[in-house]
Amino acid sequence: MPGLEDGSVSGRGDWRVYVITDAQRSRGRSHLEIADAAIRGGATAVQLRMKDDPARVILETARAVAALCRAAGVALILNDRVDVALASGADGVHVGQDDLPAAAARALLGAGPLLGVSAATPEEAVAAERAGADYLGVGAIYATSTKADAGAPVGPGRIGAIRRASGLPVVAIGGITPENAAAAIGAGAAGVAVITAVTLADDMVAATRRLREQVDAALAR
Repeated sequence: MPGLEDGSVSGRGDWRVYVITDAQRSRGRSHLEIADAAIRGGATAVQLRMKDDPARVILETARAVAALCRAAGVALILNDRVDVALASGADGVHVGQDDLPAAAARALLGAGPLLGVSAATPEEAVAAERAGADYLGVGAIYATSTKADAGAPVGPGRIGAIRRASGLPVVAIGGITPENAAAAIGAGAAGVAVITAVTLADDMVAATRRLREQVDAALAR
């Protein structure tokens, strides 16, 4: 998949299994190791999440992960950092409700790159779509300890409510495991986003593969 340097992305993303890297919850594995294992296990998108690192470190890591993702045809999304995405050859950016506003992110990115926006309510989903988002991250669907500000779980029913309000694909996030991924897909999600279900697994490749199998089977039903 082409990066930002050529101003285009093939299609508007494949969100079936979206693995988010987090070196703080990884049993000592690096962002590159997580991305590599996720890709080998069948991840269709990777998000680089480096909230507290210096910009130079994020850029170096993003360039390395972008090269890996590009070779595999997998989208690389940067968490929050539009500047690093533009400089690294990533395919897009994901912003939350307390990050750079979606409209400002889209203005900086231009029309080609992917833009994901966190949306917990139908109203936030509609606003994100109007601002130029390509997909929505919806959650926390189930209880999670990964994100301290995730709030109370909204349940799979929220996916349907947001789908009725917006035409954008929904990526379910928060407490997603192979055991409940199919329920999120059945509720209308285009895919699932995970952190610790992969990053804390004994075998990250196998964990990703199991998620992919569950998601593909649910989408086929």
